Order: sequence, then C-alpha cells, then structure tokens
Amino acid sequence: MKIRGLAALTAVASFFVAVATAQPAHRPPAVPLIANDPYFSVWSMSDHLTDTPTKHWSEAAQPLTGLLRIDGTTYRWMGVRPRQYFAMPVLEAMHQDSVEVKSLHTRYIFSAAGVQLEATFFTPLFPQDLDVMSRPVTYLSWSVSATDGKAHKVDLMLDVDPQIAVNDSAQPVTWGRTRAGALTLLNVGTKDQATLHQAGDRIRIDWGYFHLGVPDGANATTALAWNSMAQFNTDGTLPHADDLAMPKAADWRGHPVHLAVAFPLGEVSAQPVKKHVLLAYTQGYAIEYLGRKMRPYWQRNGMTEAEMLRKAESEYAALDAKGEKFDADLTREMERVGGADYAYLTALAFRQTIAAHKLVADVDGEPMLFSKENASNGCIDTVDVTYPSSPFFLYFNPRLLRAQLEPMMRYTTLPRWRFPFAPHDLGTFPLANGQVYGGGEVTEDNQMPVEESGDLILMIAALGQAEHDWSFARQYMPQLTKWAAYLEDKGMDPENQLSTDDFAGHLAHNTNLSLKAIEALGAFAQIAKHTGNEKLAAHYSALVKTLPAKWEKMARDGDHYRLAFDQPNTWSQEYNLVWDDLLDLHLFPKKLAADLWAFYPKQMRRYGLPLDNRKTITKLDWQIWTGTLTTDPRQFTDLTHRLVQWTDESPSRVPLTDFYDAVSGKQVNFQARSVVGGIFIKALAERGIAPRK
Repeated sequence: MKIRGLAALTAVASFFVAVATAQPAHRPPAVPLIANDPYFSVWSMSDHLTDTPTKHWSEAAQPLTGLLRIDGTTYRWMGVRPRQYFAMPVLEAMHQDSVEVKSLHTRYIFSAAGVQLEATFFTPLFPQDLDVMSRPVTYLSWSVSATDGKAHKVDLMLDVDPQIAVNDSAQPVTWGRTRAGALTLLNVGTKDQATLHQAGDRIRIDWGYFHLGVPDGANATTALAWNSMAQFNTDGTLPHADDLAMPKAADWRGHPVHLAVAFPLGEVSAQPVKKHVLLAYTQGYAIEYLGRKMRPYWQRNGMTEAEMLRKAESEYAALDAKGEKFDADLTREMERVGGADYAYLTALAFRQTIAAHKLVADVDGEPMLFSKENASNGCIDTVDVTYPSSPFFLYFNPRLLRAQLEPMMRYTTLPRWRFPFAPHDLGTFPLANGQVYGGGEVTEDNQMPVEESGDLILMIAALGQAEHDWSFARQYMPQLTKWAAYLEDKGMDPENQLSTDDFAGHLAHNTNLSLKAIEALGAFAQIAKHTGNEKLAAHYSALVKTLPAKWEKMARDGDHYRLAFDQPNTWSQEYNLVWDDLLDLHLFPKKLAADLWAFYPKQMRRYGLPLDNRKTITKLDWQIWTGTLTTDPRQFTDLTHRLVQWTDESPSRVPLTDFYDAVSGKQVNFQARSVVGGIFIKALAERGIAPRK
C-alpha cells in the first residue's frame, strides 16, 4: 500500500515537535480511573478529582474517597465530603497540581502542607495479552514525599462506597474479608446475586463482587465499617471491629458498610513512600450468547477468583513497568503519525475503547469480544459499532476483531436470520440472544441493510489482509456472497434506509452509503479471489470498475459532492472512502479526495467539521476518518487541533462522546462508546493494514 503524505509528514516533523513542546495542560471532559468493561468503569467528571463524587460512565455515583492526614490535619485528594457524615467537618481539598491521561495510566499530582501526593490509576489493557487484558483489575498506587525540606507525619486512606456493587442504591449488600496469596481482600456484593438477570443501557452490575485488595507487608489496616472516614479524620486510624449486621441497603441512609484501607506512612521526607492496592470486580458468568452462559476469558481454564487476584498482585511491578513503556512508545508513534494533538486524542480514547467491551471464552476456550452500545440503546455486538472501532483492533490485535465478528457471523448462519442482508446486533447487553433493533428478526422495518452488509464485508476483508489468512472469510462465504448480491442490487443508489448515522433519520440516495457499498463490493472481489472463487472474483471485479464513474456523475455538485444524489446544494463527509486506499482497492481517482479536502476547510466550525450541511452536529470518529483522506498534513493538524480544543472546552463533562455540536461543543448524545477507537484509522492508514508489533 502506498503511504499517504509520508514525504509531507517528514517535511513538517519540526512543526509537530514545536506543537508537542508547546502543548498546554489539557482538561479531559472526563478522566478514566477504573476502565475495565461496561460494568466496571469509574470516572472523574470534573476539573478536579475532589470536585464531584467519582461516577460510573452512566453518571451514577460510585464514590471512591481518598484522604491524606498531614501532621494531624486531614485533606481530601479524591471525592467530596460523604453525604452521610453531616457531623463531620468539610475537609479541605489538596491542591491538584496536574492530571495526565495516557493510554494505560491516569496520574494525578496533589500538594498540601509541604507534602506531594502522586496517585496513579493503571489498567493493564494490553491488546496482545488477552489473559491480562481480561482481568477485571485496576491498580491504584501512591507516591508520597515532602517538598519543603522537612519531615511530616503522614497517613493515607482510601474508602470505597458499596454503591460500586449495585444497580439501585436501595439494594441490600453483604460483605466480608478473605485471603488470596499475599493479599487481604475486602469484598462487597448484593445479597440476591441474580446473575445475568437484566439487560439494558444505563444500568450497573448487581451480581458478583467488588474486591479491594491490600498487599501484605504494606503495614496497612483495613475495616468494613460505616464510620471509617470519621475515625480516620479524628486520629488517623480505622475502626478495630468489622460491622457484622448484614445485609444492609447500599443507600447511605441505611448506614451501609464501606471498604476502607489506611496506610500509616510515618515520617515522610523527600524520599518517596510508595503503596498500592488492587481494585477488582469478579462476576462469574458475564455474557449470555444464544442461550449459553459464558465466563470471562481469564476463567477459561478454571482459574478461580483468588488465583487471578494472587497472580495480578504478584505481577504488578512487571506489568506497571511494561505499561509505562507501552504508554511512552505509543505516544511517540502517534505523534509521528499525526502530531501531538492526535497523540493526545488517541490516549483519551484507548482505555474507553476496550472498556466498552467484555472479553469472554467460548466452550472451546476461544475468545469472544462483545461490545456494549453505551448511552445509545444498550445493544450488544452492534455491527455499526464494531465497524467504526475496527481500526483500533486491526492496529493492535486483529484477533480481537475476529473475536467480535465470530459471534455475529455464527448468528447469521442460523435459519432464524432469514433476511438477504446482515443483522444490526445480537440483543441487549449482556444478553446476546438475537437482534432487537428495528424489526428484530421479524420484519425489515428500520433495519440497516446496505450499512451492515457493507460493514461486515469490509471488516472481513480487512481481517483477511491483517492476518494474511482468509479462513474466516472462507468459512462464511455463503453469507458474504448473499450480502454482496444484495449490495449489487441495492447499494449503488440506496433506497430510503437508515445508515450508521441513524440519529439523522432515513435518507434515500445517500452518497456516503453508496460509497460504502461500492467499496464493499470491491472488498468482496478481494475476498472471492483469496478464497479461490475465481468466477465470483471476476464478476465483482468487472462490476465494481464501472461504479465509481457513475457515482461521480450522480454525486458531483459543482465544487463538491452531495449528501444525496437527488439533493443539489448539499454536502456531507464521505468518510467511507477511506477504505479505497486502506484495502488497496484504488477504485476512485485520487482527485476525489483532493476535491473533498478543497471543500471541507470552508465548512469547518470551531470544534470540527459538521457531519453534513443539515446541522452543525458531528461525529468524532468520522471526522478522523474524513481527515485521513487528506494528503496535506496541515489540514489534518488543523482538524485535530479543533478536536482537542473541543475536549478541553466542552461543557459536557462525560466520558468521551462521539456525537456533539461543532459550534457549541455540547454533547448531543452518546458517551463512553467504543466507536472512539475509530480515531486510530490514521495510524492504521500510515502502515497499511498491518498490526502493530
């Protein structure tokens, strides 16, 4: 594959270096703290970690509270004054000196009374190490030192509210403490433990158990009690007895038990004192697929929760060192590809992309990765969510894309899927028991026939190229052939259908959807060739050569291209064109992308490029896809700068949204979705479809 703009990128390398060195401190719209899966996902949604309670991505409070006692005075470094402690004085917040978000680490630095506290959240989501990636563990570590040349008596505390283990705060919980290797575990979970009993969008898990893991040798004290923070504020200690009166409602009015750990750090000087804990959530069964309950991938060989946590603790130091190197290497890569702003965007998107999925094991131990359509409709394994996020997985580990496609493709082979086009989804998370969107399995109403058929063909062709193995495509050729025939019949000039941008409603004669169909037919010709279907390959190769000129004639509108073939004086982002070079199809003339990027700069708004002429709404993922079409690095840099300015200034304080207004910067809908992984398409295009080593 010819790498776009490589010479030009080299020529402006000094410009990128200047941008990187002059980059001011950023203010993420929300900061990832715990980012493991759709249920174990805790964020800070304010400027400072002490401004608001920590929250689940759905914005339900899941308070983690951190206190630091310096020479007898207690300060907050995380969380707000717990509402249950009305008699407790308001504790002063430490000054937050900085916050830094990298791919795997979030690092805060605080200061107060001559002491500096560094608090780091680390989730080891290494895409090529599925065992580690699938562990539901985030590490929280601290480094405490004096900065004024004096020694200070310091005590450190972390408190976890039981709301982290419920969907509704009125639900009763039970608790206890156990041992796992060199760890003391404080555990909390609901009394009822109704596994996989509900599906939906903005819901929290209420089965399984949250674990606070405290290593031996840390000179720590732990407590399962209601009043731990009040006692710590008084004298730096925790209650000596656990509360045994269970169950209790998680709601604060029921005086629920909190999980607490305190570290007496002694006299702290300039030499840093370091501690860490494990924050984990184990759930037993995680996904139901076509009526079959599946366990998390890390459990595929029968590993117990205690064994997993013991192993996670024993590997902490090595994993953290590996994670620091991963962050540094990836930052350099992304800066080289697209500049400092692009590198920052990819860091914001990394953990969110993976954490919107759950990795489970099939009966044969093979991985299956199920996405959750967060803050949208809660669908599971949605094809047009996998599609925009696919560049992330193609770049880091194509096996994870295969793990998303496998459950969907198996479903399409069943007699119950009777349509000549591809499905939209497999159900509502965590129940993947069959399509629920639109007409479900019953009618064609409100389905996305061209969209989903094109998406799956394109992704399967990309998977074949990435793995240099076409066995997956060969296995599902009957389905792919049927969908190619559908696109041949309906794709060039689509009927009044929904596309992935279904929030904009039905649109007939959609030029961008037509582009997708044409690229997918070209991709199918590749698939047919590589799977030995020479007759099919010849037919579609000949057919697809005739379509770009037809599209150009129908879509051209003076100096730009129309939103719909029958709508003059309109325009849209033609982001699906990105596959033309990415898959080495080269169906369209280079002039098309050049014409698009002669026009798009005139349509730019403060926070990016609108999706089309109808409104100023836009999509984060599609903008980077569209930006990847330009051969001028200055245009790409201008776009990413607008996007970073948006993340710094947006009034919507939620995990990265992909759907916002390009003028006001306000979120329109969606948050914490995996589709933000689509911004890695620029990195993927630079190397061609070849996974990162």
